[in-house]
Amino acid sequence: MNVSAHSLIEELKEFLRSDQISTNETILERHSKDESYHRNSFPDLVVFPETTQEVSGIVQIADRTETPIIPFGLGTSLEGHVIPYDKGMTIDFSMMDQILEIKENDFLVKVQPGVTRSQLNKALKKYGLFFSVDPGADATLGGMASTNASGTTSVKYGVMKDQVHDLQIVHPDGEVIHTGNSARKSSSGYDLNRLYVGSEGTLGCITELTLRVYGIPEHIMAARATFSSLNDAVNAVVAILQSGLSIARVELVDEDSIRQVNRFSETNFSEKTSLFLEFHGNEAGLKSDLSFMEDIVKDHNCEDLQYEHDHASRNKLWEARHNLAYAYVHGFPGRKLMVTDVCVPISQLGSAISYGRELMEKCRLTGGILGHVGDGNYHALLMIDMQDKDEVKRAEDFNEWIVKDALQRGGTSTGEHGVGFGKMKYQEQEHGAALEVMKKIKSSLDPKGIMNPNKIFQRKVST
Repeated sequence: MNVSAHSLIEELKEFLRSDQISTNETILERHSKDESYHRNSFPDLVVFPETTQEVSGIVQIADRTETPIIPFGLGTSLEGHVIPYDKGMTIDFSMMDQILEIKENDFLVKVQPGVTRSQLNKALKKYGLFFSVDPGADATLGGMASTNASGTTSVKYGVMKDQVHDLQIVHPDGEVIHTGNSARKSSSGYDLNRLYVGSEGTLGCITELTLRVYGIPEHIMAARATFSSLNDAVNAVVAILQSGLSIARVELVDEDSIRQVNRFSETNFSEKTSLFLEFHGNEAGLKSDLSFMEDIVKDHNCEDLQYEHDHASRNKLWEARHNLAYAYVHGFPGRKLMVTDVCVPISQLGSAISYGRELMEKCRLTGGILGHVGDGNYHALLMIDMQDKDEVKRAEDFNEWIVKDALQRGGTSTGEHGVGFGKMKYQEQEHGAALEVMKKIKSSLDPKGIMNPNKIFQRKVST
């Protein structure tokens, strides 16, 4: 940063109120971290814009003064995406939280980036609509687009990039552009939507999103299937996917994780490897699908199958799944949660998860395996004593080994958490020469390197 925080504040006060600018220690501390285990770093100041024009003004000042900018939603990311290791100015989008338009006949909504997933679904319910991407955390939609979030429903509805029709972006020089339109499809020009979705704030600031929404299903049925073997559970998932059933969610929760669920959520689930499943459709179609699903899981040695028929019991099932990370944190006070994810081809899923479970035990680590196995994405949750250097090293080795295993299987270092700071070191191995193309795009759009610098990859600023 080429100017002092005081000088920046004086310039910002020309178009922002004093309460939109903060150097308060508590505010800075809140914006120094996300939910990952990566070390904290304080920004120099935090700003809270309310309009695209204000964001543009902020970015123009940052461009002229070469001040790093870190876009910030709710800080629920898991790989250090929003940690300002280069200091600078964090732009918190929490005050840009308006649902601008609901086009129910087009199945589209236009929102500001600070709108949360639950806020949007509450507004959509009266139209008989819902937004499908469900990463667990009640993240902001701007943050979800920045990391290409997915979650439990991605097996049926797709991930964040599949829902984005248009983004309003403030470029690193303050220029405002749109990346798409409201049409269901387009063959016109480069697909800029998919360039910016998943770019983790390194190419610009998202200030509006136009998103696809869906009709609430006529019927929903959830179930919980238990297995004595991790392999049996995973192979059952593969068979369900191959069958073409109307599966909307299928989550794997291993035995250790079920134990934490019961303690934290006060459930009484059988403490064995389990699949949490949900089917969406019409009454007649679901009846046939569920009968077929029963046959499939029985063929893979399912020991018990319990249905959740009403809304309350379904909610309890998915709340237990979504709260699993917090269940581990609550169950191991004094330890830090390390969460990592990889994604592999479906055909490799069973052996990849078995390798991860065996490796966790070999490394003498406490934790569980779970994930959105319907699309080949699994997670490892580890509870680490950060004061024990040997344990920290074993956890880091575990992370590296499962990433390398996933890449060898034709997979990716991260299925949904994103790269941020934590997965940077694997990008060259994963992408090869294509990584240089990404760096050229970054240098072209952000020649001064001010947008969330040194995330996704390290780079030299062009001169």
